[in-house]
Amino acid sequence: MPDLPRAAAPTLNAAQLEAVHHLATPCLVLAGAGSGKTRVITHKIVRLLQHGLEPRQIAAITFTNKAAAEMRERAKALVGARAARELAIGTFHALGVRMLRADGERIGLKPSFSILDSDDVLGVLRDAGGDTDNKQARRWQWKISLWKNQGLDAEAAERAAADDDERLAARLMRRYEERLAAYQAVDFDDLIVLPLRLLQRDEEAREKWHAAFGHVLVDEVQDTNAVQYELLKALAGERAGFTAVGDDDQSIYGWRGATIDNLRRLAQDYPRLKVIALEQNYRSTGHILRAANAVIAANPKLYDKRLWSELGEGEPVRVIECDGEEHEAERAVTRIQALRAGAAARFSDIAVLYRANHQSRAFEQKLRAAQIPYKVSGGQSWFDRAEIKDLCAWLRLLVNQDDDPAFLRAATTPRRGIGHQTLATLGEFASRWKVPLFEAVFSSSLPAVLKGRALDALAHFGREVNDLEHRARHTRGSDDARALLMEWLKSIGYEQHLHDGEDHARLAEARWANVLDFVDWIARRCGGAVGQEAGGLDGELRSVLEVAQTIALVISLAERGDAQDVVTLSTLHAAKGLEWPHVMLVGVNEGLLPFKGADEEMTAERLEEERRLMYVGITRAQRTLTVSTLRRRKRGRETVAGVPSRFIAEMKLDEVTAKEDPRERIRRLREELAARSAAGAAAAAALDGR
Repeated sequence: MPDLPRAAAPTLNAAQLEAVHHLATPCLVLAGAGSGKTRVITHKIVRLLQHGLEPRQIAAITFTNKAAAEMRERAKALVGARAARELAIGTFHALGVRMLRADGERIGLKPSFSILDSDDVLGVLRDAGGDTDNKQARRWQWKISLWKNQGLDAEAAERAAADDDERLAARLMRRYEERLAAYQAVDFDDLIVLPLRLLQRDEEAREKWHAAFGHVLVDEVQDTNAVQYELLKALAGERAGFTAVGDDDQSIYGWRGATIDNLRRLAQDYPRLKVIALEQNYRSTGHILRAANAVIAANPKLYDKRLWSELGEGEPVRVIECDGEEHEAERAVTRIQALRAGAAARFSDIAVLYRANHQSRAFEQKLRAAQIPYKVSGGQSWFDRAEIKDLCAWLRLLVNQDDDPAFLRAATTPRRGIGHQTLATLGEFASRWKVPLFEAVFSSSLPAVLKGRALDALAHFGREVNDLEHRARHTRGSDDARALLMEWLKSIGYEQHLHDGEDHARLAEARWANVLDFVDWIARRCGGAVGQEAGGLDGELRSVLEVAQTIALVISLAERGDAQDVVTLSTLHAAKGLEWPHVMLVGVNEGLLPFKGADEEMTAERLEEERRLMYVGITRAQRTLTVSTLRRRKRGRETVAGVPSRFIAEMKLDEVTAKEDPRERIRRLREELAARSAAGAAAAAALDGR
C-alpha cells in the first residue's frame, strides 16, 4: 500500500493531520462548513491502510449515494482503483442491504427479499388499515417511520402512544409488520432496524461483522437518528474503532428523526473520545464567515468552534428589501444578469435558496420570462411520480420476472382482486419453495394453498404479464409501440384507476397527462429517434422489450444535470453539502425563515434548528451573498405585512451593508444598466445571426 501521498500532505492543515493520524481511541471530527471533511476521511482511509488494514476492512458510511460516489472517487485518486473498489463505502441503507442479503435468514428473511418504496408502503398500509384515503395512509406511514427510527417496534409504540390516533397507528403497525414478513419484504427504515436487531440478537453474526470491519468512518454524524447511532455502536463493538465526522451547527433534520443528542452521547458512551475541531474554511470569504459565525453564536453550543478563512474579506453581504414575491424574483433576475455581465459568472455559479418548495414559483416564472436556464433541486423527479413508477414496475417485470417488488406493485396497480391475504399466502408459498412470486403463480402446487377467485385473479394477472411480454418482444417502431402501450393501459383500466384514486378530476387528468408523456417517451425510443441513450444506434428500430431492458440506464442519463450551465433553485435542506460562487438567500422573513405554521408553536428546539438552516444557507456562498426580505408577503390567499427575519439582525452586519445607502444604490443601478446593455447586445446578435 502506498505511503500517504507526498503531494497531498501539504494540503492538510494541523487539525486535519491530527484527525487523520489519530487511531488510538474513538475520534470525533467537528468539521465546520467548507473545512475539508471529505479530504480528512479519504486521507484517513490511506492512514488505516498504512496501519495494516485491508481495504475491505474499512467501512465509510455516508447519507447519500452522491456523497458515497464522491468519496470513492477521491479515495481512488489516493489509493488506486483496485483498493478503492474493495473499500466498503456506501450509505447506511446500502450497508444494511449488504448485511441482510448475507445474514437475513438468521432473522427470517430470504436472501432475495423485496425492498418496498414509499408508494408500495402506502398500498400495504391502506390494505392493512382498510382505508383508501391516501392522506390517512401517509400519516400512518410517517408515524410508523418515526417510531422505527426511534428504535420502537409495534409493542413499544403502543406503550408510547399519546392518544387514540397514535394507539390506532400502533395497532396498524403490528398488522403492517406481519404483512411485510409474509411478503418477505422490508421498507426503507427496516434496512437500519433489522441489521441492528441482527447484531443485537445473534452473537455469531455480531462477531462476524466485528471481524469484517477494523475501522468504521461515519460522515454527517449529526444527521443520524437513534437507530443509526445504535447501529454504529454495534458495528464498532468493544474495540470502538471508529471516526465520526460531523457538525452540530449543521444539524437540520430533526423533523425526520435525526437528533443532535447523538453528538452528546458519543462523549458519554466513549469517555476516551478524542474531539478535533476543523475551523479553517476553504470555501468562503471573511464577510460571509463573520455573518455565519454571528448567527450561529445565538445557539447553545456542544463544542466551541469558529470558522475562519485565508481567502480575504471579499464583498460585503448585501441585504435588500423587496415589495413582494414578484419584485424579489425580478431583483434576482437582475442580479443574475449583472453577475453574468460584470463578474463573467456562469449560470451554474449562481444559486437561489429558500426555506420551502412553494417559494420557487415566482422565480421560475421570472427566469423563464428572461430566458435564463434553471433547474429546481429538492423537487420531485418526473421518474419519482407514482404513475410513472407504476408503469416502470410492469416494464421491470417484463424484463425480470424474479423482481418481487415489481410484481407486488404491478399485481395491485390497478386493483384486480388480488388482496393482501392472497399476496401473504403467495409470499409464504414462494418463500417455502424458494421461488420468485411470479414463478409461484404458475406452480402446480399453488391450488393446495389458494382457491377460488384469489387463484383465478393471480392466474389472470400472470397471463396478462406473459401476453404483454410476448407482444413487447415483437413490437417495434414508434407507432406500433404507442398503439401497444395505449391498448394495454386501456385493458387494465389505468386511466379510471387514476380517477378513482384522486379527489379532484384535475389532479387525475394531470397524472394521466404524465402517463401519455411516458408512453410517448418509450415510443420515441422504439422508433430510433433518440440514439445510444436507449441502447442502440440512431435510426435503429427497437422493440418495447429492448427499451424496457435499458430503462434504468435511460432514467439515470435523464436525471444527470451536474454538468449543465443552469441557475440552481433549491430549498435549504437540499442545498446542504453544496456550494456556489454566488448565492441569493431569499424570503428571509419571520414565518418563512424561521418557518412557523399558523397553529404551530415556536419551541426553543425548533428555533435553534431553523437558525442552523440559516447558517447552512449562508455557508453555501463562496464569493458573494445576497439576502432578501419582503415588505409584504403572501400567506395562503391573503397578503400580510412582511417582518424581516430575526436572523438578519443576528448576522450583525455593518449598517452600510445592511441598509441600501446611496453608494450601494448607485452601484446596483450600474449593475442593472450593464445587465440590460448585455441583454440588448445578446438580442441584437441573435437577430443578426438569423
